[in-house]
Amino acid sequence: MTLNKSEVSWKSPSNIALIKYWGKKENQIALNPSISFTLKNCYTSTSISFIKSNNFQYEFKFHGNHKPEFIPKLDVFFLRIKKYLPSLSKLSLKINSFNSFPHSSGIASSASAFSSLALCLIEIESMFSNIINEDNFFEKASFISRLGSGSASRSIYGPLTCWGKTDLFTGSSDQYAIPINIKNNNFPTFCDSILIVDSGIKKVSSTLGHQLMDNHIFKNERISQSHLNSSKLKKSIESNDINLFLEVVENEALTLHALMMTSNPNFILFKPNTINIIEHVLKFRDETNTKICFTLDAGANVHLLYPKSSFQIVQDFIKKSLIVFCDEERFINDEVGLGPEKN
Repeated sequence: MTLNKSEVSWKSPSNIALIKYWGKKENQIALNPSISFTLKNCYTSTSISFIKSNNFQYEFKFHGNHKPEFIPKLDVFFLRIKKYLPSLSKLSLKINSFNSFPHSSGIASSASAFSSLALCLIEIESMFSNIINEDNFFEKASFISRLGSGSASRSIYGPLTCWGKTDLFTGSSDQYAIPINIKNNNFPTFCDSILIVDSGIKKVSSTLGHQLMDNHIFKNERISQSHLNSSKLKKSIESNDINLFLEVVENEALTLHALMMTSNPNFILFKPNTINIIEHVLKFRDETNTKICFTLDAGANVHLLYPKSSFQIVQDFIKKSLIVFCDEERFINDEVGLGPEKN
């Protein structure tokens, strides 16, 4: 590093939650633990060039363009993290961010965006301070990611990650995510094909959706269910019970949307073609015994999870039966990956 100027760059993937978190406490703490698959090809690449300055300032560009609509959320993020990264107070940053996947595609862009940004910031802090070292680098990055987007904390690791305190995994924490190491070499690598049902702006933001859990009639029941489903998911992987795995993942997806449909105010984020896809997937699974399931985030688009060994049969199924339900016949193929990479 030169004394006057330098640059860092990281790419970090999105993730798809298997056990969903819905609802927050103060300081970006989830109501319940969540577990996710880290993706591989859908990532954000962020680079930061920085120089010393009398006070903190930053410039942000996305795909080379200024994006004023992103600034309020970034302002909140930097306000939250400044006490944890003291070097920022004397730096001027130029941030450039790029997504490998299109906007409004049903992929959690905030997860990849804030995790890649946090990794860059943690590397910068390590240059000026001894509070970051090789042993705590990724833990600190997950902690900082969480303060931008809760799900971003899980993108720091792969292929399977847990965020939230649970007795199931040693070292789990509400403050940051941890990698899950389950000893079963027979459990397959999964693919994730994302079917774009609706490429428009989400009807309800995640921030508002989480707030609706504060006084939700099923709040306590949901917290209990999430712990039970987490235990079932862990068991399914340890015992190579793929059918149980599929059952839990779909139950979590439907529960997420049931919570939104029963909140006050309530939201229905399904589209007719969301239902059409789900019905076709269930029928296809029954008829072919292909180990495939669906999951959903807080939107209309559908993620299909299935073992890599079934890639071709699922691709044929998508093109024959499902693509007609996709907006402009759009879908994205990805698979489970190992986590971020330094550029």
